[in-house]
Amino acid sequence: MNATADMTLTKPVGIHKYKRALFWICFFSSMFGGTVSTLMSVYLPDAIKDLLHDASGQSTDNISATINSIFIFGWTAGGIIWGIFCDTLGRKKSFIYSTLFYGVFTILTGLSPSWFMVVACRFFSGFGIGGVLVITTLLISEGYKDKKRAVLLGILSISIPVGIFSAGLLSYFVSNWRYAFFVGAIPVILSGLAAIFFTESEKWVSARQKENEAVSNLQQLFSKQNSKNLIMGSLVFGAALIGLWATFSWLPFWVQNLVSGSSGQKQRGLAMMTMGGGGLLGGFISGWVVNRVGLKKTLLICFGACFVLAFILFKLTTSLSLWAYFQIAFITIFFGMSQGALSMYIPELFPVALSATATGVCFNLGRIITGVAVFFIGSLVDMLGGYGNAIFYFDFVFLIGFFITLFNKQERHSEYTTQ
Repeated sequence: MNATADMTLTKPVGIHKYKRALFWICFFSSMFGGTVSTLMSVYLPDAIKDLLHDASGQSTDNISATINSIFIFGWTAGGIIWGIFCDTLGRKKSFIYSTLFYGVFTILTGLSPSWFMVVACRFFSGFGIGGVLVITTLLISEGYKDKKRAVLLGILSISIPVGIFSAGLLSYFVSNWRYAFFVGAIPVILSGLAAIFFTESEKWVSARQKENEAVSNLQQLFSKQNSKNLIMGSLVFGAALIGLWATFSWLPFWVQNLVSGSSGQKQRGLAMMTMGGGGLLGGFISGWVVNRVGLKKTLLICFGACFVLAFILFKLTTSLSLWAYFQIAFITIFFGMSQGALSMYIPELFPVALSATATGVCFNLGRIITGVAVFFIGSLVDMLGGYGNAIFYFDFVFLIGFFITLFNKQERHSEYTTQ
């Protein structure tokens, strides 16, 4: 008997209770991944002052860009490497270790004595979060039937904007940036709960038994059958990701420029809470929208709306009014919808035994470009005429995502259409 067969365990609780525990532990791990992802952006102006003291403005911009971009590179590496581990070692172990990883390095970020140490800790925090976002998507994709899967993946996708909202809320009430990073203790606890309650994905165990283990995942990944979907999936997800990260990584600095003359802490926190709230609503409704109009139409609506709204927000808005906060919320509704739709779109392009590796590549290949983009926004702010212009120019990627989606023919893998 194949060794993987021994990994099929009887669930310690009823199936419905188990699925609820599975979903909520995945949700909160992903949510605090969103909190940790955004936390440095919210606190960055204060953290840089604390770490650099008398540094010049240009030096501050360069180091800020380095901290933001290195996190994305860590996220990229983690998403790809944990995806390979997930297909090789299983979903349960990969979830536990990746959640523990980002929790520990988040705590260490708050204890860092220098900006160089912050950079290192942010890389490893991103490394863990990149794995969590791939693995939680796979656990939910493999654990639920078709219609419910779309709804739950949509709800799972709001974990990130809930985390963004939580980061803004934390900034609003906690002034010391170092104390805020002790939030990393929560994912450490979640990894322990997963070790107690999770069992291995039955779909993964079954797929491992059927696969020819002499053929490596990477060989299968670049086979003729899978390579087209890999390229298209990477381009579509990368387009959404670059636009999203360019926006929320530098939104606090854009807000700060609009409120020059004040500390801007509360305004930055409120803007990030607004962004998180809009993304929450968009992700929450995405499953129902997908079931109603289909994946392709949902993505086309999201890409088109994001580009138009980015133009209105970053090119036409000159003051931080109630209308500006409304625009931030509105554009992030479509951000949230796109993430919910993509969480279903990407894994279903590939067979189950390969899905974590492939999803990890698609989710994270675009992050390499994203990390470079986020870095260069900081370097090109003056040349491009301010943060608003810089963010908008990078948001042209939404048009790329729109046209790739328009001309791509998605083919769902049969393992996801029958369960």
